[in-house]
Amino acid sequence: MIKHIDIDDAKLHQRIKRKEIIYGGNLNLRIYGTLQCKSGKRMKKENRIFFYTIEQAKELRFRPCGHCLRADYKIWKNGLI
Repeated sequence: MIKHIDIDDAKLHQRIKRKEIIYGGNLNLRIYGTLQCKSGKRMKKENRIFFYTIEQAKELRFRPCGHCLRADYKIWKNGLI
């Protein structure tokens, strides 16, 4: 997990371009999703974190985004209800 405020933009863009970072998340809401998600793009920089894999996000007890990861979100939601 990498906090957005702990990495400079040039290094971040390099890691995204090399596909080292594929998912982003909201630290306060504990939600993860794709980097192309409109919801994720609106969050504040200090709340944004990045993950290398979905497994990493799940280990840290983040839930899938209901917009960009709709199928995973439904599975997660049905598992809790």
